[in-house]
Amino acid sequence: MQQLIKNEFKEHIKAFDLAMRSLIPHIEIAANLCIDCINNDGKILLIGNGGSAADAQHIAAELVGRYKVDRKAISAIALTTDSSIITAVSNDFGFSHVFDRQIEALANTNDVIIGISTSGNSENIISGLKVAKKIGCKTIVLSGNKGGQLKEICNSSIIVPSIDTARIQEIHIFIGHTLCTLIEDRVKN
Repeated sequence: MQQLIKNEFKEHIKAFDLAMRSLIPHIEIAANLCIDCINNDGKILLIGNGGSAADAQHIAAELVGRYKVDRKAISAIALTTDSSIITAVSNDFGFSHVFDRQIEALANTNDVIIGISTSGNSENIISGLKVAKKIGCKTIVLSGNKGGQLKEICNSSIIVPSIDTARIQEIHIFIGHTLCTLIEDRVKN
């Protein structure tokens, strides 16, 4: 059992090392989009499925509450949390539209939409980010492997260089925390 635990740590460290060598400029671009958004009275909307939905909620909570420093609340909403909207839209329009309908209702041109998809091919994330682009929002994707279809439609693509879903998810939440640090450091109070 201890060897399995050690192997998990080793795989985690290997994935983080590879990510550190390739993702820093991409994280910086995404952070600047978020900082500009907040400094121009926009909001950050986050979307994802499954574990990525939980990550979207986690990041939104850190921004609205606080991550490391006491500061004014930052406008962030995880569009994964309203079960009535999710089930009504899924029932009436299909699950692939669960985020695009919410983005259509809530997003403005000053906003940033962050889509989290380990594969980069989640149909509802793709649909949501396409609607966001039509509105004029800036779009960011956190993905893995080669980024899937999402890497082609976003202003900023942060693609974790791994095919292991668990490692991708671990790095996504790390990136979320890093974005929170950078945003807190630069957002006007």
